[in-house]
Amino acid sequence: MASTILSTAQTTQNLTLFPEHLMMIGADLSSTDWSFLVEFLKGMAKPLAATVVVLMAVVLSFLQKLGLEGEMVYSMVRAFLQLSVIGFVLQFIFTRDNVGWIVLAYLFMVSVAGYTAGQRAKHVPRGKLVAGVSILAGTSLTMFFLVILKVFPFTPRYIIPVAGMMVGNAMTVTGVTMKRLRDDIRTQINLVETALALGATPRQATLQQVKRALVISLSPVIDNAKTVGLISLPGAMTGLIMGGASPLEAIQLQIIVMNFLIGASTVSSILSTYLCWPAFFTKAYQLQTKVFVSA
Repeated sequence: MASTILSTAQTTQNLTLFPEHLMMIGADLSSTDWSFLVEFLKGMAKPLAATVVVLMAVVLSFLQKLGLEGEMVYSMVRAFLQLSVIGFVLQFIFTRDNVGWIVLAYLFMVSVAGYTAGQRAKHVPRGKLVAGVSILAGTSLTMFFLVILKVFPFTPRYIIPVAGMMVGNAMTVTGVTMKRLRDDIRTQINLVETALALGATPRQATLQQVKRALVISLSPVIDNAKTVGLISLPGAMTGLIMGGASPLEAIQLQIIVMNFLIGASTVSSILSTYLCWPAFFTKAYQLQTKVFVSA
């Protein structure tokens, strides 16, 4: 009987205190969320002010009758939304030291990059898959060396930004390689068919086209490495300097990043040429003419 009375009293006390607990928890959540959002909105004041130069570009496009006004505004709004969302996502991931979030973010970037590169080479059969596999292989191999050599700590704050830069460069290079290779073979289809008729393998018949596609796609990456620091200061280096880091520390990081960018881009672009061949040729070493019909 006594225990029942005691239990009832405790329950009554808990019920009495329950609204107070809810109010306290609600107050804490409300305070934290609003302070974070207010800080974020205040920080967006300067980016919004910087859109003045975009408005200038829109006006110039209108005066010159370029017809790019709508696309400029759309791209700017989309950039604001995408970067805002990814900012919250990275804020969440950075506060959790979890390998799973790193891998998930990396695979998401590779998927988007593969789709984008495949869109550029839209006439290449299974282009999105070829691009995705090529980018995944090139960047993951490079990331493997990055981790093994302990260049950066394996934490979201270091790995995700570096992976993003590598995936972005590999995406551009792979898309250009695939598109250029297909277009060159289409332009010189008679030469390729003649070589095949004389007994050449697909690799031998398209060797010059492959070389040309790789040189064209990789040249901007190599030229950027040649002129880095002389013409422009890359994003990673600029970010560190603006964040208060020493210029000497900034250049050390940038050298590392440039090395990995070249490695990932080269592996991805070369692999994409090998993966394109099954779609370009039949098992009898003949060109798939339907692939080269459209311009």
